Amino acid sequence: MQFTAEQIAELLGGEVDGDPQVLVNDLSKIEEARGGTLTFLANPIYTEFIYKTKATIAIVARDFAPQHALPKTLTLIRVADPRMAFTRLLERNSELRYEKKGIEQPSFVSPSARLGKNVYIGAFSYVGDDVVLADGVKIFPGCYVGDGVRLGTGTRIHAGVKIYHGTVMGAQCVVHSGAVIGADGFGFVPNAKGEYDKMPQVGNVVLEDRVEIGANTTIDRATLGTTYIREGTKLDNLIQVGHNADIGKHNVIVAQAGIAGSTVVGDHNQIGGQVGIAGHLVVGNHVRIAAQSGIGKDLPNGATVQGSPAFEKGPYDRSYVVFRKLPELQKRIDALERELAALRKAGQ
Repeated sequence: MQFTAEQIAELLGGEVDGDPQVLVNDLSKIEEARGGTLTFLANPIYTEFIYKTKATIAIVARDFAPQHALPKTLTLIRVADPRMAFTRLLERNSELRYEKKGIEQPSFVSPSARLGKNVYIGAFSYVGDDVVLADGVKIFPGCYVGDGVRLGTGTRIHAGVKIYHGTVMGAQCVVHSGAVIGADGFGFVPNAKGEYDKMPQVGNVVLEDRVEIGANTTIDRATLGTTYIREGTKLDNLIQVGHNADIGKHNVIVAQAGIAGSTVVGDHNQIGGQVGIAGHLVVGNHVRIAAQSGIGKDLPNGATVQGSPAFEKGPYDRSYVVFRKLPELQKRIDALERELAALRKAGQ
């Protein structure tokens, strides 16, 4: 689709400096731009590129004052915050990319499923009994949506996602390809023979509004009750969330992290890649956990930890300095021991 500078400026609340009718049909980085694209300048480090860019439109700050001649083919759109304005364009571009409607064939949609307005179901997808898809839900090809699933307004399910029965998602959620939501929790009970009997997992998973789940992430259904991912939380790719976990609001959790069953994570936390959190723990609010840390005990509000087992980051950093010097310290200790032995021998 093509848009004029005037249309874009109206969307962003900006002012056109140049040709208001010039057209663009794509977005680009300022240093790699080509004709017919729109770019932006927010970081002063990239200012040099605006004087030679091939972009057709550039979003700049209202007070941007060129120090050299700009390309004659370049139109500026002046806004209060170029980075935020460009982000809005990226969001709009994403919306247009995923703007599909209707039911593609072949696919199966149960007669008992209830579909809202402007729903899209891609080819080779399965939608089970008593499913409810609210207005604007997008299910891309090759997805499985089990019986009794509820998907809220504007939620987007990318290709190849598997959503087990009874899962509930709020509005504006995004689930990326390969994710599995609602598989059985890891519940097994040892018996008298030394074998393991499976404990049925009869709970469900609830994702509240504006949750995003990365590719190949798995969230287990509860044994009883619900596994929760609360409002606004973002999970990266390849994350495992165990049964009956309760992940609070507006957390960011990075790839390959694992959160064991029945652990409660508060709000506004930052959890780094490959972090492991043991089961039945409580992590407070505004906690920061550095990558590859192992959490084996409760963490209070505001804690910043690192290491395995993890402890406060300040002491960890000081300890790590000593750890790196251990070979040197060992040599010094060996030398002192030899010197002490020699002194003892001389004193005999």
